[in-house]
Amino acid sequence: APTGGGPMPFLPSPDVLVQKMEAAWGKLESYNGLATVPGKGSFVAGLRVGNVFIGVQPALGVEGDPMRLLFERDLTPHPQYAAYYKYLQHGLGADAVVHMGMHGTVEWLPGSPLGNTGLSWSDQLLGAMPNVYVYAANNPSESIIAKRRGYGTIVSHNVPPYGRAGLYRQTAELRELLGDYRGDPDTTEGALRGPIFDLVAAAGLDADCPFVDDTTGATLRVTSEGLEAGEVAVSPEAFRAYASELFTYLGVLENRLFSEGLHTLGGAPSDAAAAQYLSAYFGEKLSEAAVAAVSGMGVTEGVDDVRTLLERSLALPSPSASSSASSSVQVEGVFEGGGSGGGDALAEAVEIRSLLRRNVEELAGVVKALNGEYVLPAVGGDLLRDGPGVLPTGRNIHALDPYRMPSPAAADRGKRVAQAILDQHTAANDGAYPETVSVNLWGLDAIKTKGESVGIVLELVGARAVKEGTGRVVRYELIPLDEMRGRPRIDVLCNMSGIFRDSFANVVGLLDDLFQRAAGAVGEDPQRNFIRKHAMEMEAAGIDNASARLFSNPPGDYGSMVNERVGTGAWEDGRELGDTWAARNAFSYGKGAERGAARPEVLAALLRSTERVVQEVDSVEYGLTDIQEYYANTGAIIAAANAAKEEEGADSAAAAARRPFKPVACSIVETFGEDVTPRDLEETLRLEYRTKLLNPRWADAMASQGSGGAYEISQRMTALVGWGATAGFTEDWVYDGAHERYVADEVMREKLRRANPQAFRNVLRRMLEAAGRGMWGADEATLAQLRQLYAETEDELEGVKTRP
Repeated sequence: APTGGGPMPFLPSPDVLVQKMEAAWGKLESYNGLATVPGKGSFVAGLRVGNVFIGVQPALGVEGDPMRLLFERDLTPHPQYAAYYKYLQHGLGADAVVHMGMHGTVEWLPGSPLGNTGLSWSDQLLGAMPNVYVYAANNPSESIIAKRRGYGTIVSHNVPPYGRAGLYRQTAELRELLGDYRGDPDTTEGALRGPIFDLVAAAGLDADCPFVDDTTGATLRVTSEGLEAGEVAVSPEAFRAYASELFTYLGVLENRLFSEGLHTLGGAPSDAAAAQYLSAYFGEKLSEAAVAAVSGMGVTEGVDDVRTLLERSLALPSPSASSSASSSVQVEGVFEGGGSGGGDALAEAVEIRSLLRRNVEELAGVVKALNGEYVLPAVGGDLLRDGPGVLPTGRNIHALDPYRMPSPAAADRGKRVAQAILDQHTAANDGAYPETVSVNLWGLDAIKTKGESVGIVLELVGARAVKEGTGRVVRYELIPLDEMRGRPRIDVLCNMSGIFRDSFANVVGLLDDLFQRAAGAVGEDPQRNFIRKHAMEMEAAGIDNASARLFSNPPGDYGSMVNERVGTGAWEDGRELGDTWAARNAFSYGKGAERGAARPEVLAALLRSTERVVQEVDSVEYGLTDIQEYYANTGAIIAAANAAKEEEGADSAAAAARRPFKPVACSIVETFGEDVTPRDLEETLRLEYRTKLLNPRWADAMASQGSGGAYEISQRMTALVGWGATAGFTEDWVYDGAHERYVADEVMREKLRRANPQAFRNVLRRMLEAAGRGMWGADEATLAQLRQLYAETEDELEGVKTRP
């Protein structure tokens, strides 16, 4: 319904925010933009059910003109966005507002970064309405913004159950052939090696498992035709080693975890879903039989009941008073994966099963909040990483003490990650260390890991945390060079998210102090202290504050805006997106008055020397291919650094000779498991696309969720284009597989089109865009089908019936 009362009711005409809005958008009476008719007001779309109004939060972007978001730091929300919330306050007269799902946008609007004032848009638009915010339990970081800037009372919800990717199509067939070969290698090699090599190529596995000639060390592309023609020779020993490598990789692929489907608020998991949670959490520590027994236990049953059930299933004698200890050991030895603490694992599994049943408290938490009652607090986190302490959900979640970052465990793990990254880099660069590494400091992973990313920075620089008697970290101390096992201090470009910048101001100050002391370490050889080396080079060029290393968005602002440009298609090449990231992140933070000073010259110099980007992935639920922020930051940094290097080489032959152009590498560290071995970006993307987007199990689970699941599929197609735009990831087999899964399959196609035609249209749009930009070599028949389906979907969204 129209908001009534003119184009912007309820805001007084002399109000300073109205003046800012009119400066950005023009006179409100004549504004003709999103969902607004000049002189008639803005439209607020929604459904009224009794006293409940169900609406969709307006889009925040500047449709058709994304560059305004880049260059206008004081840009206000558009008039219809403001009208929406003012209608809720005064037109509808809402007693409370419930925001469903992380995260909305009202708490991210321009304003004071730490505490709202009357000139903060979130304060003005939410007004006095109580704000109940239903938020994922594994994201305490962004929920802090919802509390701080949106006055939200958080009610946490669980994440979907975890599935294992399994194998399908070529990978399943490949494992079967490898099994046949491994069973009798001497007699089957001649018949199987050609088909095995062909399947490797068809599945796109030759990039992750290349065949390397054991005599020359060259990577060879082997096919059955090449073997038959004698174009390439593969010895039995070389093939045996290669088959073993393939078998190992398929095992990693098969057992990789992903979130299966979506979570239903207030819904307790079924026995099958509970088994998925437990299997993912315990792995081999708990057998399938034990997982099944715990998952199927009754509401009133406990660990003794489960143990009795297991004993009966094995036809073991029931434990007597004299034999209970030995029987318990027998049960645990059979049903649990070995190692110490088996009994503890069974008890912990029973505890988790009971806590998962309390998902029903999520809806109860919402009702409590609406009644003005107390919602119990709890620590937010990830079950796989943090254990059962993050359950039950339905709680008002909080994070950690920033003055104890990094924790001892996070510092140790960060140290191991940094050492592994340096090993990865030196192995690929003839033993040479990187001069500069860019590390993303994000609030979410810093909170969930208690500061592992900070630990990575400290180890790269060569520093350690110093604590006072209370355990608070008061200083990051430089480790003497002679204690660093002969390696240099690595320079670090710290790219901070807005949440990290605002939530950990103390850490930012300590890191800035560390970099200043490293840059001013006069007694250290610049060839062993790259921070000092680069600071000296910048000072010689007349650049101020050459020790600045902590960069983020302008004060009170959030996001790189790269995903907005990719979403609208308003870009020509990756360099533009890199420039967008650099323009949005050229603001330096630190101690004292360094609170968002624009230092593009320092950032440009650091980008030119950056050789590797580091990104932590802290959860199974949200990987590189699942959300837009990864390519919009990690991918965009790669684009920005490569562009800076190319520009330096073009401007100065001497500079090019001093620092020859080499594309920036990227290390991805998945911190939700025990293994901290970094993978290259491309390898991780291929793993994720095989286990999620192209995986029929993942696709079917998402499609079964209706409109929301179709939207998730659509978002991942946008992210695929984003990775191609920023990091140059353009592998045909991914697009071929996505087309086969979501378009060529008529059943899936119709399911998506009926559930969410806008999402299906975006899937088609991204495929056509990828082909048009040279990211995908689709044939003309495929493109013709995509164009026809896109036109039909457009017509149907406009109300034109094109199909019987």
